[in-house]
Amino acid sequence: MRSRAGGASRLFARGLWVSAELGVTLGVVLLLLVAHQLWWTNREARAEAGSTVRSLQREWDEPVVADGEVGKRSPRPPASGRGADAAPAAPAVSDAPAGADAPAARENAPVRPRSAPRWDQAYAVLRIPRIGLTAPVAEGTSKGGVLDRGYVGHYARTAQAGQAGNFALAGHRNTHGEPFRRIDRLRSGDRITVETRDAVYTYTVGKRLARTAPSDSGVIAPVPRSNITTSVGYSAPGYYLTLTTCTPEFSSRYRLIVWGKLTSMRPR
Repeated sequence: MRSRAGGASRLFARGLWVSAELGVTLGVVLLLLVAHQLWWTNREARAEAGSTVRSLQREWDEPVVADGEVGKRSPRPPASGRGADAAPAAPAVSDAPAGADAPAARENAPVRPRSAPRWDQAYAVLRIPRIGLTAPVAEGTSKGGVLDRGYVGHYARTAQAGQAGNFALAGHRNTHGEPFRRIDRLRSGDRITVETRDAVYTYTVGKRLARTAPSDSGVIAPVPRSNITTSVGYSAPGYYLTLTTCTPEFSSRYRLIVWGKLTSMRPR
């Protein structure tokens, strides 16, 4: 009987030891996964995004020799990307609908983009001084090709920067560079710039929507206005910028929205 009881005790102790080892191993694996998501993906994405911004700036500023002239920027399309061509660009500033809210610097000649960027192609640089953000803007909002690389994604079929309508962008709030981590800190009057090969566009923050459903397509409409909280948004045609990200942090349940209006533009 004693031998049988002793064997059961040893078996129970061994089971406890194995369970403890499995628990420790599982805890270590979970810690590694958390470290990968919260630290490593940010490190990798920020490095790639920073490299892309520098590459775009070098390409835009590259002097060429053409027809005996020196110092003109290259007419080549901006940094390479993947996939098929996007839809044709929306009308430029000079083609705005009657009564549209034109930028203050309308006296400057409007700048029409050369062509629609290719899918997943980085083609602009977004800067938000209030939160210290500098990030490349790429066409589309795919995770693998755009957002998970630390880029800000341009919603397909919305206007391009400087054009009449709504230039709508998305970005991660957590992990993978989290470029929009702090956009909840933006306030009315804050400045946002978008630089392309051809021009620099300055938008001024006007309104925010702290929370809405992911299905609220009205926030990126040409005249942005929430389909759910219908009292929030705009009612007249204009030159709008929309920033969208997930909220609350570490969740994708809702969307946080920041809107701005184009207030100036200048050729590069």
